[in-house]
Amino acid sequence: MSWTRAFGEGCRVLLTAIVRRLVLARVNPNVLTFLGLVINIVAAFFFGYANAENQARMFFYGGLVIIGAGFMDLVDGRVARATNRVTRFGAFFDSVVDRYSDVALFFGLLVYYARASRFFYLVLTAVVMVGAVMVSYTRARAESLIGACRVGFMERPERLVLVIIGALFNHMAPVLWVIAVLSNVTVAHRIYYTWQRTNQEQPLAPGS
Repeated sequence: MSWTRAFGEGCRVLLTAIVRRLVLARVNPNVLTFLGLVINIVAAFFFGYANAENQARMFFYGGLVIIGAGFMDLVDGRVARATNRVTRFGAFFDSVVDRYSDVALFFGLLVYYARASRFFYLVLTAVVMVGAVMVSYTRARAESLIGACRVGFMERPERLVLVIIGALFNHMAPVLWVIAVLSNVTVAHRIYYTWQRTNQEQPLAPGS
């Protein structure tokens, strides 16, 4: 067995054990979802508190905290399935909380760039925030019309991985550029895809 496979198997066993403990403790999966938001807000505070002297350290702490929030994303659905608490409201609540979590992280970066008087990156972060929200909105709105819209690349997992990399290695600026471009490309792709699908599904005129 390779070390990567062994590491993956170890993580799987650990995750399963943690989920089992949470199930035995009767933890509500919606509580875990909300805790993920709280943890992301803590990461946002680290970003916003950063300055020229402590930026690398604060961003590194923020990246570690986001990993912790991502762990909550991993376990809440598993706990819901293991306790037979999978509900439509739970899916809705998870989606809403994810949007708040995204906005919280980028809001922390907005505070950092505002305090540092870096206007260009303040605007860039705002563009990233709008793009992140619109990626989710276009999918939700499209799926209310055409059933499924999973085209595009820059969804929430990819954004979080990039933000974590930017925070841990203190290279947030290029990460923001990548997210800003690919998020809005994804939005445009989903608009075009939905336009194609809705045109294909136009009802025939009476008597046709």
